[in-house]
Amino acid sequence: MLGDELLYAGSAPYYARGRLPYPPELADTLRDELELELDGTGRLLDVGCGPGSLALVLAPLFAEVVGIDADAAMVAEAEREARRQGVANARWVHLRAEDLPAGLGRFRVVTFAQSFHWMDRERVAASVREMLEPDGALVHVHATTHRGVGGDEGLPAPQPPREEIEALVRSYLGGERRAGRRAVPGGALPSGEDEVLRGAGFRDQRLLDVGGGRIFERSEDDIVASVFSLSSAAPHLFGDRLEEFEADLRALLRRTSPDGRFSERAREIALELWSR
Repeated sequence: MLGDELLYAGSAPYYARGRLPYPPELADTLRDELELELDGTGRLLDVGCGPGSLALVLAPLFAEVVGIDADAAMVAEAEREARRQGVANARWVHLRAEDLPAGLGRFRVVTFAQSFHWMDRERVAASVREMLEPDGALVHVHATTHRGVGGDEGLPAPQPPREEIEALVRSYLGGERRAGRRAVPGGALPSGEDEVLRGAGFRDQRLLDVGGGRIFERSEDDIVASVFSLSSAAPHLFGDRLEEFEADLRALLRRTSPDGRFSERAREIALELWSR
């Protein structure tokens, strides 16, 4: 899966719409918790940036943010979203994480958001540590943003039928989880990331939870996008049955909510802060 450009093939147009946004307080939390000057100076490197979802939230804290991604379509989406938001201090590079440092220079902070597990972790961790300023920090963001938490108390509309959606995906793609060109044995992503980062020389790990609890109203199109934003349900995996799958998915959603309205409560975002 390392550097597999098919990992999210076809997902880029759906990702920003399908994922719940990172909480706005995430930037304030990092500014307050990192023992660094996050005052509009310094540089941020976001590794596996996707359509810029995290980098654009953090951009006001830095003089420059650089996002890299192995998927050219994701980089193009990030460029468009930065223009739409009027963020002028962001630069986007089509680049595999394994090809760092790639002449990108030094950074005050490096972030990984839902991306580190797809990489050659030992190689990438060693590279980004050398790219950090001497007192720089690595921020590892753990999140599930394509769906909210369970429990429908206080929600103004039905939750998306996530278990039924997963069963529908399996009926098309089979029971073994797919990711890019390969299957994921047992469906489990790699573990032991703390050990990898410590082995690369990172230290002083701190854990924080941010956000959670906000209620989002979502449309049928948003839920369809959330499914296609997943590596395990990326559009390319369905081949010539993509339209058929989407029709079945929309029919399932309309049975759950005939007016096409859904609600989800956002999960907390878990942050790991590591010192160089």
